Amino acid sequence: MPSPAPLSSAAVTDAGALDQGTYTQLRTARSDARLELDGVWHQISPRYVVSQFVQNLIFIAVVAIAALVVYFAFEQTWVLIPAGVIIVLTLATLIILPRQARAIGYMLRDDDIVFRKGILWQRMIAVPYGRMQLVDITQGPLDRAFGVSQLKMVTAAATTGVQIPGLTQEAAEALRDTLIQVAETRRTGL
Repeated sequence: MPSPAPLSSAAVTDAGALDQGTYTQLRTARSDARLELDGVWHQISPRYVVSQFVQNLIFIAVVAIAALVVYFAFEQTWVLIPAGVIIVLTLATLIILPRQARAIGYMLRDDDIVFRKGILWQRMIAVPYGRMQLVDITQGPLDRAFGVSQLKMVTAAATTGVQIPGLTQEAAEALRDTLIQVAETRRTGL
């Protein structure tokens, strides 16, 4: 069986779309023991952070309103404690959200796509092109309003599904088309 042609930037349907409107530098851990790969990292859109802020602020408002309704209508003071904890935890995640978003990236390599996230708890997942079964783009209502999408890749193994959040619509479509095109040439075991 002939070896597959290496994935080049020409193989990407619209290479410019992958980096348009994204962060410019992937945030990595400063430690010498960090996980490292050679190649070009593509990042997500800063609009993802804005979308997540709005979604979490709506969630906080719903929790606060529900807690206040239960407190005033049924005179249940205990409801303020779990509501307060939920609100504080959500606010804490909002504080670190921009830093987390700058640490999310993906790299197209010859035989696989590598997804990374995290600074303290780093995670890198390599998904071989030939093992991909499904490439899905999803958008919620607020994501659509901010022009961001989530791309999901599914393989036969349940634990290797990868979700890349915060892609611009153009980047998600270009990446989907590229992954489908390359996966067709790299099918293994079929």
